[in-house]
Amino acid sequence: MRVIITGGAGFIGSNLIHYLLKHRPEWELINLDALTYAGNLENLKACEGNPNYHFEHADIVDQDAMTRLFEEYKPDAIMHLAAESHVDRSILDPQSFVRTNVMGTQVLLNEAKKLGDSFRFLHVSTDEVYGSLGSTGFFTEDTPLAPNSPYSASKTGSDLLVRAANKTHGMDTIITRCSNNYGPYQFPEKLIPLMISNAMEDKQLPVYGDGKNVRDWLYVEDHCSALTTVLEKGKAGEVYNIGGNNEWFNIDIVKLILKSLGKSEELIKYVTDRPGHDRRYAIDASKLEKELGWEPSYTFEEGLPMTIDWYQDNVEWTNRIKTGKYTGYYEEQYGKRLNS
Repeated sequence: MRVIITGGAGFIGSNLIHYLLKHRPEWELINLDALTYAGNLENLKACEGNPNYHFEHADIVDQDAMTRLFEEYKPDAIMHLAAESHVDRSILDPQSFVRTNVMGTQVLLNEAKKLGDSFRFLHVSTDEVYGSLGSTGFFTEDTPLAPNSPYSASKTGSDLLVRAANKTHGMDTIITRCSNNYGPYQFPEKLIPLMISNAMEDKQLPVYGDGKNVRDWLYVEDHCSALTTVLEKGKAGEVYNIGGNNEWFNIDIVKLILKSLGKSEELIKYVTDRPGHDRRYAIDASKLEKELGWEPSYTFEEGLPMTIDWYQDNVEWTNRIKTGKYTGYYEEQYGKRLNS
């Protein structure tokens, strides 16, 4: 199996590459990443030199570059994770989210169509396309799409293009929608790594609104195992929700992190809520569990301490991101500057 992984230098993508090289060592992986701010090749230092791992610096919106790479590698499948994904940034700059998430996905579909029926296109989406839940109920694969932020709207657009490719052209496409991930290598703008980092430095921990927003949390390695299962066993044209059955108030997670690090709750600072902030997400992943036999391996009680330990053991990794030094790694390894 030769698989292109878009966004492979990001949080989930780099964890996926580590997972596949360990659990599917016979697969050949092509990491295709534009190395925007959230892409960090340092995440994959341990993979360098592996004959089944290749890195290609390219933008998925660049049709000519994608044509060249698909013709060169002739892949069997793509796991499409590349996306602009930070909601706050989408509020400030929605155009870049439409460019990457919508246009980039269509460019990849253009190339996938050329490879015929044997090519599988796995599109990695988000539970945010479903909008916001009340205090009860769960998102199922049949829940109507109702995005509330520019980010989730752009992901909804890409989902619909992937669906249309299956319905119009008969392409072998599958969509997954996952709940919030946490674990190693997550960019420190997201909730859990930001709170861990700030707490370690005795800085204030900013919490939106009253902190009562609810999310379903999944350890990133469980997401990787689910994606692998879907790629191997999933049915063309289907959507599969991926969740951890693990709902938490944001504020409770913040307090748990502070307690784990022996820090005072006085570090918590409530800040003005962001526009369109969804109140609750909760995933029903029973379809994936019943049809494909997947279930998460890690509880939150196991995964969160593992995550806190990782950030404590990798302070320099976080510091290089905060100072911007991580962007120099590409030049160090490949002898040329980013975007040159």
